[in-house]
Amino acid sequence: MNVDYSNVWDNCLQVIKDNIPQTSYQTWFEPIRPVKLEKDILTIQVPSLFFYEYLEEHYIDLLSKTLRKSLGSTAKLEYNVVMDNSHIDNRKPYTLNFPTTNKTDLRNRPVSVSSNQERPDIRNPFVIPGIKKLNVDPQLNNDYSFENYIEGDCNRLARNAAMAVAKNPGKTAFNPLFLHGNSGLGKTHLAQSIGIEVKRQMPEKTVLYVNANKFQTQFTDSVRNNSQNDFLNFYQMIDVLIIDDVHEFAGKTKTQNTFFHIFNHLHQTGKQLIITSDKAPVELAGMEDRLLSRFKWGLSADLQIPDFETRVEILNRKIYTDGLTVPEDVVYYIASNVLNNVRELEGALISLLAQATLNKKEINFETAKSIIDKLVKKTSREVSIESISQTVCDYFGLDLDLLQSKTRKREIVQARQVAMYFSKGLTNSSLSTIGAKIGKKDHATVLHACKAVNNLIETDKDFKGQIKEIEAQLKS
Repeated sequence: MNVDYSNVWDNCLQVIKDNIPQTSYQTWFEPIRPVKLEKDILTIQVPSLFFYEYLEEHYIDLLSKTLRKSLGSTAKLEYNVVMDNSHIDNRKPYTLNFPTTNKTDLRNRPVSVSSNQERPDIRNPFVIPGIKKLNVDPQLNNDYSFENYIEGDCNRLARNAAMAVAKNPGKTAFNPLFLHGNSGLGKTHLAQSIGIEVKRQMPEKTVLYVNANKFQTQFTDSVRNNSQNDFLNFYQMIDVLIIDDVHEFAGKTKTQNTFFHIFNHLHQTGKQLIITSDKAPVELAGMEDRLLSRFKWGLSADLQIPDFETRVEILNRKIYTDGLTVPEDVVYYIASNVLNNVRELEGALISLLAQATLNKKEINFETAKSIIDKLVKKTSREVSIESISQTVCDYFGLDLDLLQSKTRKREIVQARQVAMYFSKGLTNSSLSTIGAKIGKKDHATVLHACKAVNNLIETDKDFKGQIKEIEAQLKS
């Protein structure tokens, strides 16, 4: 019987989607593409070795059961890992079989790589024979640990990749791990978390965190003092090098050239590089092409503005850590009004506490509103999906639970669409998140809802008036 590989994989996805959280499905299964089916062997394409490793560790039971359900007990799975590595062969097959034995046999099955993929040992010409590694201060802030880093849709992939690197530095596909995003979104925190975890698990490793500006200053001093070889020798002995704000190298040709050689040596000898920037590699200006190409060898992961729920969790974690007591409505008010980044969010909380203490005022909603409004008076406000849903239901005189029901009554469907429309426009939440929270729908339903509301606004004068009234309530 001739079975189409796309249909087989679609059948597997239907089962997988019903058995894992929506965010996990989006992160780990939507990027996968079926490639071919030969006899009982299905080949799927994954974007990196980390996907292969993560799937094997967390979802191998689910994958094996779903594939066997479609193809029978002899089903096998082959991974085709495709990475953007211009310095090596771009397509490398990794084969994984589903044996009839236990999970341990499967999880630890070795993956073979052809001999031409192995890195040769490269002698460091700057290392003096017999020299020992220095006792280097890693320059890490212990407050920047994984335990203190709040995970959300905005940073999930970056955090998971960072944890994988911390467990196995220099031995994953994420070398370098390139973290990028606007200021204050947690790049430095996440990068240092890797260093802290490596030192905790592998204290013999030499870890160093350094800002690009400090690296530049050190290099300039080495040129002035005619000690460039010592400078190179020092950095080439690092096991895990964390370079923060690499965009500051822009336009500094000699510094870039030196870092290029350090990068090459560390990468070729299996050492780990973690790099942060305010922009993705493709958007960096003033950088040499050969350096930019190396930034793309591993994983480039972006950090985005946290959504409302993540902001609330960040505030609650800081409140708990500092041993404070802050009313829930105050936390929600701060999270709804301070939107741009984590640093501003925590700064707003500190300002509130300081003002309340100095003025001997109780921390309540009125105090918070007066202080926060002054801090963010030029910032557009954001409300949560939950508050939008409640406002819409109140306006139409409906029970909030009806939005989550499967009823197809016209007035309820329309209220659900209006809630989705405002959630897309007034929150930072993804379409999938909006759909999941309003009627347990998918992103396509949210897109359709927004189009339907826009069409009615253009064609129905009464409906347009209703939308304006709801919008005024939401922004009041």
